[in-house]
Amino acid sequence: MQFNFDSTEPIYQQVAAQLEEAIFTGGFNEDDQVPSTTEISKQFHINPATVLKGMNLLVAKDLIEKKRGLGMFVKQGAKDKIMHQRRESFYSDYVLNLVQEAQKLGLTQDKLEQLISRGYQNDDTTR
Repeated sequence: MQFNFDSTEPIYQQVAAQLEEAIFTGGFNEDDQVPSTTEISKQFHINPATVLKGMNLLVAKDLIEKKRGLGMFVKQGAKDKIMHQRRESFYSDYVLNLVQEAQKLGLTQDKLEQLISRGYQNDDTTR
């Protein structure tokens, strides 16, 4: 985990985003225990209440759960929930804008699909 203390994004949101990313990328699997608020706060010199506030964002999103006396654990289906949310965000943040710009340029759906295919063919990161 790395925190940008100069960022306009609050630290608690950075905690939540980084834990969510770790769940999404397999750093924490379903039923895994996530580091305690104390561990994170000591390691990164962050107020424990700030860390807890970030974790509570993930509890509210139903990604982690508090097991009394044991700690916080990744819930079953958390990765799928993150995937679904990210796909919806991708659609609303990128696809809709892409289609609107394509329409402004007079591109048909077929032409847009050709351009997307071309992008996949030229993108070395997907190989």
